[in-house]
Amino acid sequence: MVNEEIMKSLAVKTESKIVLLVADGIGDLPSENNKTVLEKAFIPNLDKLASKSACGLTDPISYGITPGSGPAHLSLFGYDPIKYQIGRGVLEALGIGMELTSDDLACRGNFATMDKEGIIIDRRAGRIATELNEKICRIMQDKISQIRGAEIIIRPGMEHRFVVVFRGKGLEEGLSDADPQVVGQKLKYTEPLRPEADEAAKIINEFIDKAIEVLREQSPANAVLLRGFAKHPALPTMGELFKLSPAAIATYPMYKGLAKLVGMEILEAGETIEKEFKTLKENYQKYDFFYLHIKKTDSYGEDGNFKKKVEIIEEVDKYIPELLILKPDVLVVTGDHSTPAILKGHSWHPNPFMLFSKYIRVDEVKQFNERECVKGGLGRFSAVDVLPLMLANALKLRKFGA
Repeated sequence: MVNEEIMKSLAVKTESKIVLLVADGIGDLPSENNKTVLEKAFIPNLDKLASKSACGLTDPISYGITPGSGPAHLSLFGYDPIKYQIGRGVLEALGIGMELTSDDLACRGNFATMDKEGIIIDRRAGRIATELNEKICRIMQDKISQIRGAEIIIRPGMEHRFVVVFRGKGLEEGLSDADPQVVGQKLKYTEPLRPEADEAAKIINEFIDKAIEVLREQSPANAVLLRGFAKHPALPTMGELFKLSPAAIATYPMYKGLAKLVGMEILEAGETIEKEFKTLKENYQKYDFFYLHIKKTDSYGEDGNFKKKVEIIEEVDKYIPELLILKPDVLVVTGDHSTPAILKGHSWHPNPFMLFSKYIRVDEVKQFNERECVKGGLGRFSAVDVLPLMLANALKLRKFGA
């Protein structure tokens, strides 16, 4: 990747507009009738767009590395995900509108289901309704407000997700996740990965015990899994680095938090794909870079629900003509990472990618899927180079050197 100072010196402000459409976890593996989700889906508009685009495959981090959503998105936004390693807790907290102080240690929580032996049998508590989440968070907050002198702040997210902020002097990051990551294993506690985090670990583990006691009668949400312990980092904004006026359209808090962290304006768009595209249309004249995030492709991939993942992609396809009516100077359609339904989780496989603008060299790709994008003229490249490609095709970069 080109370093930040060079990008900063090359970027210029123009009136051209860029749309980055990210279908989370869109990449898949052949399963049903030896087809991936994209190959199975009826997506005539995306296929037609691919035939007029420059296509390829992107690696979020590097070959063989399975990324989290945070680093995968940072790459797409033009940030080195190795340099900027941001804990999920900060992203979730910012995404639901929390203001973090220098004394705060934030983490993302999942309500989960635990059996009588302490074995986690559902990491998402059946994806409980957001309304129930809000009720349970209120109960926990009433019962757990302080531990060992640290203030405890609990806020609901969507479905099974919530945020906990531990506020107190001397609370340091550098903690293992209190989450076994898979079902069939015992509830897990955090461990300090460096001596400075020892006090924070004690407070967090006491919180877990107290939370389980409070949740004893709240099945299926009778346990908590905590991960992504982090303090607020300092990142240069997309405005500072790339001279952009960026906006984000997303339904889930984590993605709003990440967008906010890199300086995007958050546009509230409800909870449906239809409303997300409507929000783009309503705000199109106000910004020059739009990040539009589709979450359910990833959710159904993690659930192993091939059919539902197909349906979400087909729904997105219906709105492509409306998007094209806006005539963006650059349109990119891709994923942040792959979430194959047969794996029920993120994977290391590269993402299908297409870039549409009037300055591209159209290649031989005829459909938008993994097998076709292998043939694309862009080849296989790092996702951190997506942003420079978009800027170049939007004529937002000066010439480098004499």
